[in-house]
Amino acid sequence: MAGLVLRHRRHRWAAPIHAGSRAAFDEVLRWRDPSRPLILDSGCGTGASTALLARRHPDAQVLGIDRSAHRLARAPRTGAAVLLARARLEDAWRLLLEARLRPARHYLLYPNPSPKPGQVGRRWPAHPVFPTLVALGGVLTVRSNWRIYLDECAHALSLHGRAAAPVVSFEADAPLTPFERKYAASGHTLYDLTLSLDLDPLENPHAQPYPGS
Repeated sequence: MAGLVLRHRRHRWAAPIHAGSRAAFDEVLRWRDPSRPLILDSGCGTGASTALLARRHPDAQVLGIDRSAHRLARAPRTGAAVLLARARLEDAWRLLLEARLRPARHYLLYPNPSPKPGQVGRRWPAHPVFPTLVALGGVLTVRSNWRIYLDECAHALSLHGRAAAPVVSFEADAPLTPFERKYAASGHTLYDLTLSLDLDPLENPHAQPYPGS
């Protein structure tokens, strides 16, 4: 995986952005209030986590992004501080960076792990858009019930010059997503990787979990 990460770091990814993603991003630009912090919920699914994050951070705007119209159609009703956008994450991250809309916090909760050996390129740490995710900055939180996925994320971030952050197990007393609730009820060990992408990598600090995260 390290070879893929370094190759993508050296070469800017320039795949075409899908028209549907651009249309969704136009709505994001109309909705965005620059006076409020932006929280990004990438791969938000049904939007349950997006709504919960908005309740925990009432001073912020929360943007949930998912590519599935079927999942988004099941989203709960939300207020003006929440927007759910149907777009591909690999498009949305590039559009956000292009528009300089950097999140204060970025959640990537229980992404599809694509666990087979031949699927490594589908996992975000080895995807060509990963340098864009890093460049967006903010405090990044990745959660999974598959420890290997978070170890790969931590390694990829270190290859991008970010301090190695600890992967920790945690108890989901207040689950953020339906997957988190299901895995916790089934007795799975849950893992969290949280670090600030904005800090100087030479400082080598470990980000502390954000209050309410």
